[in-house]
Amino acid sequence: MNSVFLKDTANNRLITWDYLIDDINNTSVYNPYCKSDDYYTVFKHIIFSQIIGKEIILLDSDFTNEELIKLTGKSEFNDLDKPVNKNKLALIENKEQLINRLNQTSCNWKITLFTSGTTGIPKKVSHDFNGATRFVKISERNENSIWGFAYNPTHMAGMQVFFQALLNGNSIVRLFGLNTEGIYNEIHNQQITHISATPTFYRLLLPCAQTFPSVKRITSGGEKFSEKTFDQLTQCFPNAKLTNVYASTEAGTLFASNNEIFSVKPEYAELVRIQNNELLIHAQLMGMTETHHEEWYNTEDVVEILSNNPLQFKFISRKSDMINVGGYKVNPQEVEETILSISGITNVRVYPKKNSVLGNIICCEVVASDENITESSIRSFLQAKIQEFKIPRIIRFVKELSTTRTGKIKRHN
Repeated sequence: MNSVFLKDTANNRLITWDYLIDDINNTSVYNPYCKSDDYYTVFKHIIFSQIIGKEIILLDSDFTNEELIKLTGKSEFNDLDKPVNKNKLALIENKEQLINRLNQTSCNWKITLFTSGTTGIPKKVSHDFNGATRFVKISERNENSIWGFAYNPTHMAGMQVFFQALLNGNSIVRLFGLNTEGIYNEIHNQQITHISATPTFYRLLLPCAQTFPSVKRITSGGEKFSEKTFDQLTQCFPNAKLTNVYASTEAGTLFASNNEIFSVKPEYAELVRIQNNELLIHAQLMGMTETHHEEWYNTEDVVEILSNNPLQFKFISRKSDMINVGGYKVNPQEVEETILSISGITNVRVYPKKNSVLGNIICCEVVASDENITESSIRSFLQAKIQEFKIPRIIRFVKELSTTRTGKIKRHN
């Protein structure tokens, strides 16, 4: 796989590093915007923008014309194509030269993304090279890694996996958008060594009757892991070390942990604070936005402090995810973890529905592998585990869950 840059079964594409280099060398037009559902097109645009030191603005491939006009003022971008003076650019001969060029020419470069927009209109956020690659680890130990790509490429998590693979000269295998059997096949056939994904993605693979010894590291981010999911993953990937990461479009990757407890690096000690159980990040660690000008940015992530010196904490939920039921605050992740502990339930989504009396009622979608599981059996189990106001009033059985553009559980209908 060392010669392969990208394997994308969903689009029937196999791109070698040599093809990529030839394509970059022969590209003579720059467009600041990239909107495509083809992973290679997105990756190539990012690389070429770095080579010429120009901004690249990534747009979700499923943005509607109305969304595009709100976000950019345009719905078509072909008229923004500009010729590039290739006489100033030396030809790139091999993978090593390409990677060196990226590191040398990125000082004037920036990448602009849009937040997922789950709680409103997506926000525009820009990062320079250092911010975009803050947690990238480059070493000889990583040079033979094969990355399972399980994110949307136009969002922060996908971008960071891309740079980790790119700057180490690794192969990328697309997993995002494949069904469970297709993911199994790619992991096995391509001998994937690293996977980074959301817990929602990993639960697609579970329960798993086979093991994948080639996988050396599993990274999770974007949502809270349940203990059941963790235990099942360790069985599915017996040789893998599991790492939790905290990242956001606004700040990039900031924390990593081998469990649910996060620590703040010494160099960030003065740039991270917790106020009213909410995580705040200093502007120094933030990307560039059009609206944020305050010194401290409230992530609206609710955390529990475990120690102050050094600062250690664990994530509880997103503030916007908390559901108000008759004056009580319900954490949907707590309810999901409890439901997931039922044998035969493989996935669950808890979400609110407006109610004139209580404000909201709790609803859930359940994916079950055991046909004997019923609404009644779920409620009976929950009555012994959680308070009555947390128990879903409406339980629907579905084949798959509703997810956001970034592959996370969709909290609001």
